[in-house]
Amino acid sequence: MAVSYKRLFHLLIERDMTTTQLQHKAGFSANIIPRMKRNGYISLETIESICQTLNCSVDDILVFIPENDEKLL
Repeated sequence: MAVSYKRLFHLLIERDMTTTQLQHKAGFSANIIPRMKRNGYISLETIESICQTLNCSVDDILVFIPENDEKLL
């Protein structure tokens, strides 16, 4: 099962926040942003810090994609 972070990037646009600003406020390393842009793995700790920073839930920043729909990423 794959993960898509498109919701996070849309939320950042809505809140007029850059990924760099999110990185600094949430306190994660710079290599996390490229991983999210490629829909790669990030730790639950990082997801939690993003949600706390943006005051949102996990459903607001990511969606799980079933294996048979991974081509939609």
